[in-house]
Amino acid sequence: MKDKSAVIFNNPMTKKTIKGAEKSKKNYIKKYGDDSNKDYKISFKDIPTLDFIDAENIVFGEENKPFDKKALIVGNIRMGFGHYRISIAMASAARALGYKPYWLDLASFDATGSKMIREQNDMYSLASRISQKSKLFNKLVWEPLNCEGFKKISYNAKDQKNSELLVPIFKNIDKDIPYIATHVWPSQAAIHAGMTHVVNAIPDNWPMGLHLSEGALHAVQTPFAYYGYKTLNGFDKKPLNGIPEKDLKMVGCFVDHELLVDLENDNKRRKARIANGKPLRVLMTVGGAGAGFDMFLAMVKHLIPYVKENKVALFINFGDHVDVYEKMCEKIKGIQTTNFFNQYDELKKFIADIKEGEATGITAIYNKDIFEAVYSTNLLMPVSDLLVTKPSELAYYPIPKLFMRHIGGHEVYGAINGREIGDSTPEAPTKKEVCETLDRLINDKELIPHMCDRIDELKKQGHYDGAYECVKLAVGK
Repeated sequence: MKDKSAVIFNNPMTKKTIKGAEKSKKNYIKKYGDDSNKDYKISFKDIPTLDFIDAENIVFGEENKPFDKKALIVGNIRMGFGHYRISIAMASAARALGYKPYWLDLASFDATGSKMIREQNDMYSLASRISQKSKLFNKLVWEPLNCEGFKKISYNAKDQKNSELLVPIFKNIDKDIPYIATHVWPSQAAIHAGMTHVVNAIPDNWPMGLHLSEGALHAVQTPFAYYGYKTLNGFDKKPLNGIPEKDLKMVGCFVDHELLVDLENDNKRRKARIANGKPLRVLMTVGGAGAGFDMFLAMVKHLIPYVKENKVALFINFGDHVDVYEKMCEKIKGIQTTNFFNQYDELKKFIADIKEGEATGITAIYNKDIFEAVYSTNLLMPVSDLLVTKPSELAYYPIPKLFMRHIGGHEVYGAINGREIGDSTPEAPTKKEVCETLDRLINDKELIPHMCDRIDELKKQGHYDGAYECVKLAVGK
């Protein structure tokens, strides 16, 4: 197998780039040890939160257990909530199409490659939070890195070399099992390990060298992303060879089966609530990296008078960040919330009750379990009227959306896509603008119904079928 850090899609890397990639891998081995000869046995554990799709978690065990004959592996890492959320969508689509989903979180093991991922994730999360506190750091470091730094094809060389450290985890996994990766490292690792049916599900709309995984089938959500990867335009100062058609497919947005199966009726209920003067149900999410607190706080303060007037019912999913809830309560004295803290079953009952019933006040949700933390937003989406989110992975979900300020320049293009297709507002980059947009959406009774109609149209066009299509590609259909 050729060195994928030396030549990327027939584009040779410089000696300096190759040397830097090799040095990076050696440094991680020096720090965390060389486990290339380890024989990690593969076992499985149930994921109770995802029991409805029969997903099992791949773990290390005492002896190898056999995979189901209809197995499909979803390779992922936790980096914020986004890659987990997309992974759940893939597992959901796999189950809907008759396959048995297995969950492979490469950051979760006691292995050299896993420790490498966790270190990089910690650095990314820290930088993300700093970017929200320091305008200078954001302007000079974080925005350029996320938009232009990660775009360079040379950036891919180091990731390709580092991902070789993940190969030992795959030693006892059948190489012909269909495999969908929701982050580039699990995709690169699977290719290095010899997996034969790998789909690299690319989460962003902004094309970047970061996401390249030669040997995998690259699945993108939008025409803009397709063109960017087909040409690799802007990935280097000189023109490059692009990704050939056989390795690149535009599939649509990565969305769960459960969110699509009754989507038209969800939209009918949204429009009926607005027409009947019911409180507008606003769903806000706190991301896995915990950034953007100041804007989040400004929106909550702005919405409290609407809640008191029964014009808004506010749902806030704090994910697994109870500290953000506590910080909010410190900043907003006397705020009253109905809490579902580590009460996942009670939350599901509450959601069932308000589907056709009433919702008022402020509801706060927190779950220590990562799957419950992520999936609570999925449960709340069908019974909500408006999702307030930064334009990350949720930018592609079928619910009317208000985009708050992006975190990282690559997210800008998720907002651009949403506003152009018509299921979202433009990005509101300041506290003033996001609160003004909230006012408009609450008081103009025609805007959200218009978005609902547009979502119905997009569904008919297959716009949200990306997860199904990734499964079909992975299994060879």
